[in-house]
Amino acid sequence: MCEELLAKGYKVYGMLRHTSTINLWRLAGILDRITLVEGDLTDDASLRRVLQQTKPQEVYHFASQSHVGVSFLEPIHTLETTGLGTLRLFEAIRFGTALSDHVRVYYAASSEQFGNVSMSPQNELTPMEPISPYGCAKLLAYRLAQTYRMAYGMYIACGIAFNHESPRRSEEFVTRKITRTLAAITTGAVGKLHLGQVGVQRDWSHARDIAQAAWLMLQHPVAEDFILASGESHTVQDFYRLAFSLVGLVAEDYVQIDPRLFRPTELLALRGDATKARQLLKWSPQYTFWSLVKEMVDADLALVGVDRPVPSDQPERVGAPEAVAAVAPGTDIPEGAA
Repeated sequence: MCEELLAKGYKVYGMLRHTSTINLWRLAGILDRITLVEGDLTDDASLRRVLQQTKPQEVYHFASQSHVGVSFLEPIHTLETTGLGTLRLFEAIRFGTALSDHVRVYYAASSEQFGNVSMSPQNELTPMEPISPYGCAKLLAYRLAQTYRMAYGMYIACGIAFNHESPRRSEEFVTRKITRTLAAITTGAVGKLHLGQVGVQRDWSHARDIAQAAWLMLQHPVAEDFILASGESHTVQDFYRLAFSLVGLVAEDYVQIDPRLFRPTELLALRGDATKARQLLKWSPQYTFWSLVKEMVDADLALVGVDRPVPSDQPERVGAPEAVAAVAPGTDIPEGAA
C-alpha cells in the first residue's frame, strides 16, 4: 500500500517494531521515500509517542501476528498483539492531543472471524464464530473497533478482508509456499511439495485490490464495515494445480500430503459477498484468480533465474487498479505493511 499512497502524494510513515533482525525486503525501492518510526503494539507509551510524532490524518492498521497456524502455537502472543494491541492503538488515538476528532482509522479485520458458518457467501451481517486463536483475536479487535466508533464517535472503518496475496507474501503462507517450492522444483533443488489440508476453500484476491478498497473506505463520508473479497472460492488444490500447469508440470507428480501439517481446527470454506463495497465505494477487484497465481509463479521463477516455459493464453489482468497506499502502524513492517 505504501507505494500506492506515495503515488497519491501522501507523506508516509511506517511503524517498525524494534527487533535484532530487520527485514525490509518488501520496501525495497521506496525506503528513501518513507519515514520509519519505532513503536510496538504491546507498548502503550511507544504508540502514544509515534502518534504525537507523526500526527497522522489516516491510520491504516494491518499489524498483527497474522499466521493462523502460529496462533495455535503462540495463542497468548497472538492475543496480545492482534487483539489487545489494537485496543492500545485505539486508546492512544482517543487520548492523543487533537487526534481523535479528525484522524481516520482503517482496521484490517479478517474472514477468519467467521469460522465454519453455514451461510455462504459471507456478508457484513453473517454471524461470526471463529475457531482459531487468530480468529478470536481478530474478532475481539473488530468488536472493539465497533464499540469505540459508537461510544466515542471515532472514525474507525473495518475492512473484513478475505485472503489477499502477492509475490510479497511470506513463505510460511500456503500460497507463497506453493509458488516458491514450485520454482525450486523447476531447478531440481527440491523434489516434492509437502502440504496439509488441500480441500479447504478460500476466497483469494490480490493485495493491491484490497489496498485500493482500504483507501476508498477512508474517503467514505462515514466509517462503516465492508467485506473485501473477490466473490470466488478456490481450493488449495486448485491453486497448486494451476501453478504447476503454468510451467507445464502435473501437480500430482510432485505434491505430497503430510498429515503433520494439519491444523487442530480448520476453516472449510470461505467466500465473501462484497456487494456493499461495490455499491457504496464503487470498488471491484482488478485481478483474477488466474492472474494472481501467474504473477506469483512468475515472480518466484524470476528469483531462481527461470523463464516460464508455458506461454500465457489468458489476459494477465482485468483493467488497471488505481494507485493506492497506506500509513500503517504495526508491530513489524513486513506483516503490518506500511
